[in-house]
Amino acid sequence: MGMFWTGLSMGALALAEVVALLVLARLLSPSEFGLYAAALVIIKLATIFENLGVAPAIVQRPELDERHLRVGFTLSLVLSLLIAGLVWLVAPAIADAMRLAELAPVVRTTSVVFLCQGIALVAQAVAQRALRFEWLAAVDAATFAVGFVIAAPIFALAGFGIWALVGALMTQNLLRTVVLLIGQPHPKRLLLERRAVGELLYFGGGFTIARVCNYLATQVDKIIVGRWLGAEALGIYSLSSQLMTTPAVIIGQILDRVLFPTMALVQQEPARLARAYRSAVAACALVVLPASVVVTITAPELVLVLLGPGWDAVVAPLQILAVGMLFRTSYKLSDSISRATGVVYARAWRQAIFVVTVATGAFFGHFWGVTGVAVGVVAAVASNFMLMAHLSLRVTGISWSEFIGAHAPALALASVVGACAWIAVDQLRQVHVAPLVLLLNVALAAGAAGLVSCWLLPTLFLGRDGQSLLRLIAGMAPAWLRRSRPG
Repeated sequence: MGMFWTGLSMGALALAEVVALLVLARLLSPSEFGLYAAALVIIKLATIFENLGVAPAIVQRPELDERHLRVGFTLSLVLSLLIAGLVWLVAPAIADAMRLAELAPVVRTTSVVFLCQGIALVAQAVAQRALRFEWLAAVDAATFAVGFVIAAPIFALAGFGIWALVGALMTQNLLRTVVLLIGQPHPKRLLLERRAVGELLYFGGGFTIARVCNYLATQVDKIIVGRWLGAEALGIYSLSSQLMTTPAVIIGQILDRVLFPTMALVQQEPARLARAYRSAVAACALVVLPASVVVTITAPELVLVLLGPGWDAVVAPLQILAVGMLFRTSYKLSDSISRATGVVYARAWRQAIFVVTVATGAFFGHFWGVTGVAVGVVAAVASNFMLMAHLSLRVTGISWSEFIGAHAPALALASVVGACAWIAVDQLRQVHVAPLVLLLNVALAAGAAGLVSCWLLPTLFLGRDGQSLLRLIAGMAPAWLRRSRPG
C-alpha cells in the first residue's frame, strides 16, 4: 500500500516538475538557470552537513527512545544555524572560486532554507520510520507545486529573473516545514545527552561521509561546467541533466522511501532482504530501460516541446545522459540496502571513488564541451553502478548471475519498445508532424508494443520478479479501486 500511494504522489510531483519546466524555460534564460543550478550545488552540499545523518539514524535504529528524538531535534537546530551562518560568510569566496560574480547574493538569500530543513528534520524522520509514505510524498508534491508551479511563474512574470527561482525555493521549504511540524508531532524539548549523541552520530557519521561523496559525485560535473564553460553552458547542461534524471530520481525515490525503512526492519532476515532487493532491481530495470531508449530516440522533439525553441544544445547531452539512466537509478537501490543494513562505511569509500571518477570524466570531457562532460559522467556512473552492486550482492548473498538475470527481461522489453519507437519516429519525421503529435504517437506505439509483449510472453518480458511485482501492485491498490475493476 505504501508503494502505491508513494508512486501516485511522486507521479504528481513529476507532473508538477514538468509543468514548472514548461513554463519557466519560456520565461527565464539559460544563464539564469545556470546561476540557480550553481547556487543549488552549494545549498545541497551544505544541507548534508547540516544534519550529520541524524534523520537516517533515527529511521534505522532498532530501538528508539524519546531522548534520541530530543537530541536529534537539538542537533538539527544547532547545526542548521551554524551551516546557515557559515554559508552566508563564505558566499563571496564561493562566487569567486566559481567565477560567477552574481552568485554570492543568491547563495546568501537561500541560506534560509537550512533553517527550514533543520527544524523539520526529525518530523520527517519520524514519519518515515512510521512508514507514512503516502503523506510524505503528498507533502513533497504539494509544496513543490506551490513553490515552482504557482509562485515561480508569478515572480518570473513580474520580472524578478533569477530571484523567481530563489523565491520559489524559499516558498516551498517554508510551507513544507510548517506542514511537517503540524502533521508529525514529536518531542521538541532541547536535550544534549552524550550517549544518545554518540548513538546517533556513529551511524550518522558513516552515512554523512557517503552522502557527501555521493552528492559531490552528482554535482562536481556542474561545478566543472560552471567554472570552465560558463553560466550559459551550465544552464544547458543542468537542464539536460534535469530532464534525464527527474524520472530516474523519482523512480529511485519511490523505491528508496519504501525500501529503506522496510529493509531496516528485516535487516536480520537475509532471505527476505535478498528477495526485496532482487525484486526492486528487476522492477527498476523494467521501467527505466525502455524509458531511456525512448528518451534517446525522441530527444529532439522532447526538448522542443518541454523547453521551447532556442534550447537545441540540450539535445546531445540529454541523449548521452539517457544512456546512463538505469545506472543512476539502480545504484540508489544499492544505497538503500547499504544504509538499511548499516554498512555505511563500506558504502562511503565506494562513493569517494565515485567522486574521483566523475571529476576526472567531467574535467577531461569539458574540452569537448557539455557533450564531452556528459560522456565522462555516464562512464563514471556506470562504474559506480558496478561498485555498489558488488556491495549489495555481498550483503544479500545474491550471485552475479542472479543479478544479471534480473535485468534480462528489461533488456528484452527495451529492445522491442526501442525498435517500435525508432520505426514510429522515422515514419513521423518523414511526414513532418508537429513535435507534440510525434511524442504522443510514439508513446502510444511504444506503450502498446510493450504491453502486448508482456501479455503474450510474460516470462520473457517480465520475468519472475516482474510478474510477482504486478501481483503485489494489484494487491496493494486501495479497496475502492479493486472493487471498481470489472468482474
